[in-house]
Amino acid sequence: MGVKDSLLTDEMMDTIIANAFEWIVVVDNKGKIIYMNDSYCKFTEVDSKEVIGMHVTEVIENTRMHEVVKTGKEELADLQFIRGNYMIANRVPIFNENNEVIGAYGTVIFRDTSEWDKMNSHVKSMLGRIRNYLQEYELQTGVKYTLEDIIGNSKLITLLKEKVKQIAASDVSILIRGESGTGKELFAHSIHQLSNRSQMPFIKLNCAAIPEHLLESELFGYEEGAFTGAKKGGKKGKFLLADGGTLFLDEIGDMSLPMQIKLLRALQEGEVEPIGATTPIQVNVRVIAATNRPLEKMMEEKRFREDLYYRIHVIPFYIPSLRERTEDIPLLVNHFIQKICKRTGRRITGVTEEVLLTLSRYRWPGNIRELENAIQAAVHLSSEEKLTMQALPDYLTDSYSIPLGEKTLKETLEDAEKQAIVQTIEKCHNDKLVAAKQLGISKSSLYEKLKKFSIQ
Repeated sequence: MGVKDSLLTDEMMDTIIANAFEWIVVVDNKGKIIYMNDSYCKFTEVDSKEVIGMHVTEVIENTRMHEVVKTGKEELADLQFIRGNYMIANRVPIFNENNEVIGAYGTVIFRDTSEWDKMNSHVKSMLGRIRNYLQEYELQTGVKYTLEDIIGNSKLITLLKEKVKQIAASDVSILIRGESGTGKELFAHSIHQLSNRSQMPFIKLNCAAIPEHLLESELFGYEEGAFTGAKKGGKKGKFLLADGGTLFLDEIGDMSLPMQIKLLRALQEGEVEPIGATTPIQVNVRVIAATNRPLEKMMEEKRFREDLYYRIHVIPFYIPSLRERTEDIPLLVNHFIQKICKRTGRRITGVTEEVLLTLSRYRWPGNIRELENAIQAAVHLSSEEKLTMQALPDYLTDSYSIPLGEKTLKETLEDAEKQAIVQTIEKCHNDKLVAAKQLGISKSSLYEKLKKFSIQ
């Protein structure tokens, strides 16, 4: 047979593709099917000729081919649930010579239901193992969050995530600073999860939530009969429960001076003495503290001990407010919509541009926690597929009347941010430190923005 005779003919190619190991579907730039091979048609129980011209969502369950056409972004090795089971799909956009999306093709790795069932059982088994491992890990250690749960790709958040990776392996104390609702606990969980203590307990205590007279027993525990009402056999305190692991002390700025002295002794000596005990007990605990209080000012006012401050402030860790990372708001909004819709069964696909601009211009004194609550309220109040201004809580819409002009959303946001910075600096007589405090951002963040907007 000569070389010419061995070349594939169009007929041979059609036969190969039609009966390929992979299921194949091709759609145009409107998401309408222009080709679907025989294997895929047999699985979905449709006629290969009848599906031509139909929208892909009418034929393939849970498909995202039409979304790939819109975004122009490929989706590889994606789990897709169809006809009661999982399959693994690849979706790739097709571009013309002008880099315009003219369609997309999708493939699935299974040829028939028997092979698919075998692989699907394997996938389900692996997913089950992962879920069981995560549940067991959370149960054993108390860790609920990782870096993946911290939503944002702004420069500030990206740098913080890198800092977590750098400091997690060390064993020194960390003080996490930040306004209420910025996600201090998420970072504490993430630090422990990436540390050498990750398989040991992560124990948390909110110092502001425990009455003063009970805080000592919560931290250090007590012996049987130590006081009236003490449990039989006594009780282990948080330090002993965290032995070998991490103790997260949230709202440490709310701790009284007498308790600060006892905490400092435990940290310095590496030992605790339960109430009613006669001898101390050695503990090996890494402490991560968090507060939204101005500890430096409290030290000046003798409301927080300097020695304790320097003991827990070995590695400072500042979490920016939502005002300092407004570019993360679209990501956070989409994340919360998906999370809330999954829990409630509502179908919300996104927000209007006007809503997004409103959310980006609001100052968010409650930060991410307040944003999540606002989105939750809006989802429940919405009667549309996209959240509109009518669905937002009144306090968000009353303050803003937003003119939507020819500028892009990014340009509009940057103009508003630049104007706010210039006006504040002028008001503060060019004092950058005072201006930063007035704006609710760090001094370093202010200088970055001055450089970004070329403000002298």
